[in-house]
Amino acid sequence: MADLNPLLADAELPDFGRILPDHVVPATERLIADHRRAIDAVTTAGASDFGSVILPSERADFELSRGWSPVSHLNSVADTPALRAAHAEAEEKLTAYLMEAGQNRALHEAIGRVAQSADFGKLSAPQRRAVELALRGFRLSGVALEGAARERFLEIGVELSRLSTRFGNAVLDATEAWTEHVSDEAALAGIPATDKAILAAYAREKGLGGWLVTLRQPSVMAVLSHAADRELRHRVYRAYNTRASDQAAAPDFDNSQRIEEIMALRHEAAQLLGFNDSAALSLETKMAADAEEALTFLFDLAHRARPVAEAELASARAFAQEKFGIEELEPWDLNYVAEAMRRTLHGVDQEAIKAYLPFLRVMRGTFQLIERLYGVRLVAREGVATWHSDVVYCDLVDSGGAIVAGVYLDLYARSGKRGGAWMDVCRPRFRDADRFHKPVAYLTTNFAPPAGDQPSLLTHGDVETFLHEFGHVLHHLLTEVDLPSIGGISGVEWDAVELPSQFMENFAWDRASLLPLTGHVETGEPLPADIFDRMLAARHFQSGLLLLRQIEFATFDMMLHRDFDPEQGAKVMEALAKVRREIAVFHPPEWNRFPHAFGHIFAGGYAAGYYSYLWAELLSSDAFELFGTAQADGGGGSAFCREILAVGASRTAAENFQAFAGRPPQIDALLRMRGLA
Repeated sequence: MADLNPLLADAELPDFGRILPDHVVPATERLIADHRRAIDAVTTAGASDFGSVILPSERADFELSRGWSPVSHLNSVADTPALRAAHAEAEEKLTAYLMEAGQNRALHEAIGRVAQSADFGKLSAPQRRAVELALRGFRLSGVALEGAARERFLEIGVELSRLSTRFGNAVLDATEAWTEHVSDEAALAGIPATDKAILAAYAREKGLGGWLVTLRQPSVMAVLSHAADRELRHRVYRAYNTRASDQAAAPDFDNSQRIEEIMALRHEAAQLLGFNDSAALSLETKMAADAEEALTFLFDLAHRARPVAEAELASARAFAQEKFGIEELEPWDLNYVAEAMRRTLHGVDQEAIKAYLPFLRVMRGTFQLIERLYGVRLVAREGVATWHSDVVYCDLVDSGGAIVAGVYLDLYARSGKRGGAWMDVCRPRFRDADRFHKPVAYLTTNFAPPAGDQPSLLTHGDVETFLHEFGHVLHHLLTEVDLPSIGGISGVEWDAVELPSQFMENFAWDRASLLPLTGHVETGEPLPADIFDRMLAARHFQSGLLLLRQIEFATFDMMLHRDFDPEQGAKVMEALAKVRREIAVFHPPEWNRFPHAFGHIFAGGYAAGYYSYLWAELLSSDAFELFGTAQADGGGGSAFCREILAVGASRTAAENFQAFAGRPPQIDALLRMRGLA
């Protein structure tokens, strides 16, 4: 069967050219059966040593993830009705099995015997850590539950998986469902030619002339940042911010009920495990001790940012009135006014900057930066099967010329691809006896695609996004841990997993690092020093407003999960309104339905964990300042790689940071990075 089904092939890379929806369910059933047999073999042997219990378990998990990863990835980047149906059926089977496996008492007892054996202390620190995290995983999977509670916990896990997938599908469908066809170019006044070329390409995609405004990220940003037509900005803002909700023009994809069900099930699952709420359960695997510590951190930042944000908002309102005659600044005006203010007050023209950031130049420069930092090269490999012609595969080559890892780059927005940017695991690193499996990652973004003869041009924010996701990729690819459960990003505390990614973002603001990423689309000239100086001077422009917005999302997420009352339901909009009263200085309209497309917490891994971005930014800002000092002495890159990237979860995140910095993290660098010092 493995010969017929590409998802079951024992190959270095998935054969994406051969994978069909019909392969998904049979392969998943076979993967589950093989995993079950492998675990049964471990538990019936009665072993109590690491090599007979942990390594076979890691091998079984590796085989299962190797077959499922391409399916999960394709569901995000190459959506079709047939694949969606196959994925949903297979995911339900897999989730049910994984919930069952998480309560396998025989395996739990076998791992417990390893932990209690006389030889446990002789194991390496990473091996002991793998055992400890495995036991914690069983505890959080309900291994101690009995009878009806045990069955109910399994049911909840399956249903939560189904609801999360449907939530994400609804957002994708709602995004694709709304368009506005424009036949008169005058209606697009203010939108740069490069962005209009993308809108024209969207129209051609649908067999139309003129231009097509959509809810894909490049289109939304082009309109909200540049369109002189205030009503057009309003329509796009409303459509985008009511996606998948009861307020949408076509409410067929409304996520309201799914949110209620997800919240209720999460709360019930947490209580079955003995936690007061789902926030407490979530924080078991994070650095923050409890919700109170996370919220105290957020409220402290909000207190520092609020006066700055209030002053920024007052300036924006005054500018909007003077420059555009806007008496009442609305959310659909804010980006447009901000762009004009950057040009007027700081001489920063984002469209002019984009001309210096053609994507291929940014990518080459990023590869050079990575080589300078870590001594490894990314080299494109021809002939690798991919899911779309735009996708590029690169080998990671060490200083001796050996291929040690790889990454797929899927970079442009298109139909059938979920919005946003992310990194995911294709293959983990695993040294299994005499066989070595190289780590492989997926890096996905939604940058504006090339249009005709016009190459893809990035904003400076896009460059930060690309570096951010490459930070995650490097965390996965540069691991030196041979156990998949604790190598790369696996097992790392969720509020520290963003440390390597946010660390990389900072290089977009380092002159020596950014300039090699630039080259004018027509002349090849690097970004002029005076433009970079103006960008740097404007770095903290409206930083207070941006920070408060992020704090608002993180606080809403944490309080929603901490304060859920099953008698009253989630009351999502009421909860968000309460948070906004305490934190926000600029309030969206009542019909705004931001939570209904908040995939991070309802269709991703950030439930009661969105604060992680800011928590990790504290770590990354501090680390980057220390890195700059160490780099001056020639040791920054190797030290960061050795103590943070290479070790994964073989130590706690706090221990990793201590090993790199020589002390615990401090908030001062974050305040400086955000302009709040």
